[in-house]
Amino acid sequence: MKKYTDLVADCLAEVKEIMPWDLASRLGQPDAPLLLDIREPAEFDAVHIAGSIHVPRGILESAADWDYDDTVPALAGGREREIVVICRSGNRSVLAAHTLQRMGFRKVASLKTGVRGWNDFEQPLVDRSGQAVDIDAADALLASRVRPEQRRPA
Repeated sequence: MKKYTDLVADCLAEVKEIMPWDLASRLGQPDAPLLLDIREPAEFDAVHIAGSIHVPRGILESAADWDYDDTVPALAGGREREIVVICRSGNRSVLAAHTLQRMGFRKVASLKTGVRGWNDFEQPLVDRSGQAVDIDAADALLASRVRPEQRRPA
């Protein structure tokens, strides 16, 4: 039986990762990548990289294809565009990037360390209204919240 970490490791054999500092340097260029945040709505609303489009992972496949209620034109039309997939820590984004590659997207990468790493690199983050989020406030919002009952039994 495979675990979550095994699935991520399997996908990493085929998925490129990009570090936060490399992404930061790419964002200022004319051919900047499309930023695709696949976290849940509450996560995205609390804090995200400005300019990201939001497509929760649960609707990724239909959002990335034409002729569905969930279709996101910027994504569905981006099969030849560079896309950086973003999540909180860089695991869900690997799985999502792998899915996009299987759907024919050619230039997909996952943001290694996710939004947490972006914040650790002291890059700007915003909330749903576009207001800047303080680095320390973002740290608190991005912290792991594994409850005792979610831990593996001894």
